[in-house]
Amino acid sequence: MPQYDFDLFTIGAGSGGVASSRRAGAYGARVAICEEDRVGGTCVLRGCVPKKLLVYGAHFRHDFEDAAGFGWSVPEPKHDWKKLQVAKDKELDRLNGVYKRLLRDAGVQLIEGRGRIVDAHTVEVAGKQYTAAHILVSTGSRPFLPEHPGIEHVITSDGALNLKELPRRIIIVGGGYIAVEFAGIFNALGAKVTVLIRGDTVLRGFDDDVRAFLTQELRKKGIDIRSEVFVRDIEKRSDGTLSVLTRMGDTPEADAVMFATGRVPNTQGLGLEEVGVKLDARSAVVVDEGSRTSVESIYAVGDVTDRLNLTPVAIAEGRALSETLFNNNPVKMDHTGVPSAVFSQPPVGTVGLTELEARELHGEVDVYASSFRPMKHTLSGREERSMMKVIVERSSGRVLGFHMVGADAPEIVQGLAVALKCGVTKKQLDSTVGIHPTAAEEFVTLRDKRPDPGAQMAQELGQDAAKK
Repeated sequence: MPQYDFDLFTIGAGSGGVASSRRAGAYGARVAICEEDRVGGTCVLRGCVPKKLLVYGAHFRHDFEDAAGFGWSVPEPKHDWKKLQVAKDKELDRLNGVYKRLLRDAGVQLIEGRGRIVDAHTVEVAGKQYTAAHILVSTGSRPFLPEHPGIEHVITSDGALNLKELPRRIIIVGGGYIAVEFAGIFNALGAKVTVLIRGDTVLRGFDDDVRAFLTQELRKKGIDIRSEVFVRDIEKRSDGTLSVLTRMGDTPEADAVMFATGRVPNTQGLGLEEVGVKLDARSAVVVDEGSRTSVESIYAVGDVTDRLNLTPVAIAEGRALSETLFNNNPVKMDHTGVPSAVFSQPPVGTVGLTELEARELHGEVDVYASSFRPMKHTLSGREERSMMKVIVERSSGRVLGFHMVGADAPEIVQGLAVALKCGVTKKQLDSTVGIHPTAAEEFVTLRDKRPDPGAQMAQELGQDAAKK
């Protein structure tokens, strides 16, 4: 008789948990997974998928406007927000069903309810206890809300995806990828969008040129980005209008206020600390390179570990764990060279190091950058531009980072991520024939290096000294 009910018990049926459970089930392991909500997790239900569907819907406005420059006579388009929401929700229901079937086909038992760890080998769900040789925590993350007076009146990205009516005016607090993506969605659908950020530019943590360029492009589209703003409180008036009071005393008003101020790991109420699982200062589960926690039989993958919070990373971590535990094939997730995208309008694609990171880690680097008006807009008349940037280690010629802002950036950078992973050099880029006419060919035709900041400063100081 088996010592445990299951070989693997997974808490949380998001991307990482489902991927790991399916892989384990395919190798013959006895697997159970519990979920208190629908199957699919943040990405499928409250993140990547519904957000991208809204981005597609919103971008049609630009396509209708651009068509006139190519000879099309398009009647004044009208958008039905409710119809888009119904279509989006229908697709999410379909995906929920698909995920359930994938688990079922892999022999994974789905247990509905919130899981709580009782001891190193026991999980309790809805009053019933289950034992397992290994426990996997993959409960993801949730939006973070600061403790401002009136915070109960705001929505997060979860609420923004399910608004019954499209607001005429919306204030978005925050400048990260979630903020700029929703700013683009609401702006394109006709809302007046105001974005309040603490810094000078959006997308903190991205390459500085990407940040500055995207900030400029968003403003060109009519998005009101206000820099160095700190929120004090939010007030709801009798007519439903929301007023945001800033530290400087300004009071912008809107029909909805959305806070996109980061996310925090979902670790509350899981019994983790009670059984000895170590959490860090942000309440994320601390794991080693094999995703094992401080308790030998308990593992964690995905956003709940706060390592690299991307859906494909969670999937890769989950699969690596099952390969190791159930296929006698030790695998460790490589968190370097992971590409990412921001589905802003225009979108961002990036892989590798930023210029600042490259200079700090590798010393002397060469930077190649280009900004241009895409061919499409020579006839559409749109003033949108694209930007591309390649960062190269000077001593070896190896490319350290690719960055792009512009149409199709995520699609283009995905291919470049393969090249970066293979150690591509600038010389190899130069020897590659581009596909013409495309935007992507710019990455293999960049020739002029940007002046080195140190050398340029020394030259300017020398010139000033000579004048004296």
